[in-house]
This record gives sequence, structure tokens and C-alpha cells, in this order.
Amino acid sequence: MRYPVRYIVKSFLVAILSVGLINVPSFAANEKPLGLVTQATEAHLGSATVAIGTTVYPGDTLATDEGGTVRLKVGGSQFYLLASSSATLSANSTIVNASVARGTVGFSSNGTDQLALEIPEGIVRAANGQPGYGQVTIIGPREVIVSAYRGTLVLDNDGDLHEIPAGKSYRVTMDLEPAAEPQAPAGVGGNNKVVAPKRRHLLFDLIVLGAVGAASYALWYHLSESPYNPNQ
Repeated sequence: MRYPVRYIVKSFLVAILSVGLINVPSFAANEKPLGLVTQATEAHLGSATVAIGTTVYPGDTLATDEGGTVRLKVGGSQFYLLASSSATLSANSTIVNASVARGTVGFSSNGTDQLALEIPEGIVRAANGQPGYGQVTIIGPREVIVSAYRGTLVLDNDGDLHEIPAGKSYRVTMDLEPAAEPQAPAGVGGNNKVVAPKRRHLLFDLIVLGAVGAASYALWYHLSESPYNPNQ
């Protein structure tokens, strides 16, 4: 009788371990990829070199060296990074977001697969869910250039919406000003005041990019081949 008992216990342990091994890869499988790299030159994903066909997941950071470029297909839309740029990808149920750390990052949205660029001044996206494409260039900690090449862009500053019309570029400068100091409830004394967060105050200056803008547009057109057919 001792042999059957040992056999049953051993079989039970093997079954538990097998279930555990089956479940391990399922967690990784549940992480849905955001997109696929379709063009890369002197580009990196974390510490690894990016190649065409590389899959990008939420939390991944794409970066380019001087002279590098990378293009990422997201459904029927796409992101691109020009030279000396970096962005971290994330997503929710409705939009894929690229948080821009440095350099020049742009997007082309087909109106169905929504993309956005997160910068210190707010969130840049196509207006009203329409097709469009444009880019941002980080100039400094509180200064960025936002360019709309096709379609109107919207810069969402915590609900304060600013439109960038097609064919226009704006230098956006951010000033941080304190919000109104909240008053303590009646009868409450002491110095336990709630510190209100600072609000972003944005200044917009229409600019002409000239040769720099023309070069960015030409390079983007070359990368995408067709602004409204990013699958090609």
C-alpha cells in the first residue's frame, strides 16, 4: 500500500508543477504589443540595438543617436523619432502615447488608431479624432516647438485646449504659476495649509521654421512615403 501512496503524491506534485509552468508564459502573453519597428538607423530599445521587425511593448523606450531615425507602426498609424531623440511608449484603452524626453518625435494618425505625444507642456494629438500628423521638438526644459503638417493638432494643457492649425508651427514656452491658495475651513487654525499644485501657463509664438521645417517635412514624407497611407 505504501507504493501507490507515494505514486499518487508524486503525480500530484508533478501536476502542480506542470500547471505552474503552463501559467508562467501566459502572463507574458497577456502583455499586448504596441507596435512594430518598420525602419531604424542608429536606434536603440533600452540597451539593445533596434532592427526592422522589432516588437515594442508598453514601457519600452526608443532612442536614436546623432544621425539616427526610427519609425514605429501602430495599427494603421505610426510614430517616428528623428536624430538624437528619445520617447517612452504607453497605452490605455483608447490611445497610444509617446512620452517625449528629448529631440524630435512625430506621429501620423489615420483617425482610427489614435496617437498622442506627451511633453511637459501637455498632450499633443490630432483634433477631434481626425487624421493628421505633426511633431514636437524639445528645445529646453520649458520650451518646445509644435508643428502641424496635416490636420489640426490640439495641445491639451490639463483641459485647457490650444489648437495648432495645419501648416503652422508654434514655439510654446511654459511658465509655472502657483494656483490660488485654498482657504482653511472655518474654525480650523494652525499652519496645516494644503499646498496647491502649480498651474502651467503657456505662451504661444507663431514661428517660421524655414529650412529646418522643410528638412523635417521632407524627411518625414520620405519615411512615411504617403501621409495618409502609413501602411505603405
